[in-house]
Amino acid sequence: MAEQRVQRRLAAILAADVVGYSRLMEADEAATLAALKSRRRDVLVPLVAKHQGRVFKTTGDGVLVEFASAVNAVQCAVDLQQAMAAANGGQPDDHHIILRIGVNLGDVMVEGGDLYGDGVNIAARLEALAEPGRILVSGTAYDHIKSKVKVGFDDLGAQTLKNIAESVRTYRVAGAPVEASTAPKLITDRPSIAVLAFQNMSGDPEQEYFADGMVEEIITALSRMKWLFVIARNSSFTYKNRTVDVKQIGRELGVRYVLEGSVRKATNKVRITGQLIDASTGAHLWAERFEGSIDGIFELQDQVTERVVGAIAPKLEQAEIERARRKPTERLDAYDCYLRGLAAFHRWTQEGNAEALPLFYRAIQVDPSFASAYGMAAHCYDQRKGNGWVTNPIYETAEAVRLSRRAAELGRDDAVALCTAGITLAYVSGDLSDGAAFIDEALVLNPNLALAWLFSGWMRIYFGEPELAVERLARAMRLSPQDPRIFEMQTGIAVAHFLAHRDSEALSWAEAATRAQPNFDGALRILAASYAMCGRKEEAQKAIRRLIAHHPGLRISDLKVLFPIQRPQDIARWEEGLRRAGLPE
Repeated sequence: MAEQRVQRRLAAILAADVVGYSRLMEADEAATLAALKSRRRDVLVPLVAKHQGRVFKTTGDGVLVEFASAVNAVQCAVDLQQAMAAANGGQPDDHHIILRIGVNLGDVMVEGGDLYGDGVNIAARLEALAEPGRILVSGTAYDHIKSKVKVGFDDLGAQTLKNIAESVRTYRVAGAPVEASTAPKLITDRPSIAVLAFQNMSGDPEQEYFADGMVEEIITALSRMKWLFVIARNSSFTYKNRTVDVKQIGRELGVRYVLEGSVRKATNKVRITGQLIDASTGAHLWAERFEGSIDGIFELQDQVTERVVGAIAPKLEQAEIERARRKPTERLDAYDCYLRGLAAFHRWTQEGNAEALPLFYRAIQVDPSFASAYGMAAHCYDQRKGNGWVTNPIYETAEAVRLSRRAAELGRDDAVALCTAGITLAYVSGDLSDGAAFIDEALVLNPNLALAWLFSGWMRIYFGEPELAVERLARAMRLSPQDPRIFEMQTGIAVAHFLAHRDSEALSWAEAATRAQPNFDGALRILAASYAMCGRKEEAQKAIRRLIAHHPGLRISDLKVLFPIQRPQDIARWEEGLRRAGLPE
């Protein structure tokens, strides 16, 4: 008998399942089964029929539906979520049925009334990846429906799905997820993180106490970042000694990111590992290993806390910026505008500044109490002054002061708002007294904030304290070695060494800063001056030409306006260095 050939066809597959099904069954099995039965009869079956679909498989809490059209499949998914939400409205919270849905268009194998293959599997994997009340759509389906279904889509990029060889371009149907109190949900629109108990790999109970204490310190340190919501220890520690998928933890706690790690003792050494994970995708964003002596266990605990917080803060910020970039412009909220503004600001170009400033103003318009947005809008004027981009000095100075004062007024508990307000007041308007006070307040609020240590270092330069400046800028670098503003830290250290007459050290740091950010005028100025004071006239002149290309019209006479430096000998040394380099008077 000839072997029967496998039948194949192209199909749009909708996969859906109930969020928290096991928990609902434990709470009230009879009521849950009754609710599911009524929802299938009164909601699912009529909608599938309306959109010309066919249910080809059901499980206790899930369903697989075939459609000949991707448009019908996605429209059915949208209608299904809305109808389920409406049905939940008349039920007690503990009877709410919340769905996750995935839709894919792909090749399927046919066996009787059943369907198999990656076309089905991808839909199921997308459903498992979806947040409660959400719909995820594969790129193949999206290409067929993007202009035919009246909903928006968020581009989530390429996702790695379990047991699927190639990554799958994924889109999320835009809009608020359909959720209820029984479904896990994001606690805030801003980034949120859970720090899990670190696993004790040594079997030594003393290391258990050490690990738990360290995690508590990390949670406390992260909690000082106003832009980040941190799950309390009592919640995140419920997963201790349990094997639970990070994506599940993210869904159950309603967080975007999870930090996990382990502790292992070997002779008199302690080895600690930590890793930051995107809970929606399972992707690793950062990982590091730390080692120290058990003799200095509490000092090691402090060092690990400082380094973990300093390392993951810029990683989280960058991940959030990428998320905001994928969001349609017309759907940006205040925080999205703020993130896009940060990305543009960090390009350190005149075009980037011109793009960033309106985004910060838009964030303020959407949320008039957003202190950090006021601070960064003010800081844009700081950047404009330092790079010679000012077009209306009187207006821009007044506006920078207004925004800084408002940031400090609204952000009494916001370290980012306070330190950006402080450095702008100091640099743009020359108010060193209030500027330093605001930055000091920021450091009290969050001693792990690299940005505040960066600005504190520059304040010490302005006050003529180069040794303190080097110390504070070095701490900023230690806290955040991958910081997008690392070149500002390097430039500050170069300037401090220069003012302390350590010209070769200044030159080394200036070269590092210009490699990190060729567009930063501050780095080019100290590079030129350091070359000149080291007797390297040709390189100094080359650096001056680069500087003038960025800042046309710059003169020696501008330095007193450009720098709010207090000591006359410091200004004199700046002028001498740049004069030797060839900057016109």
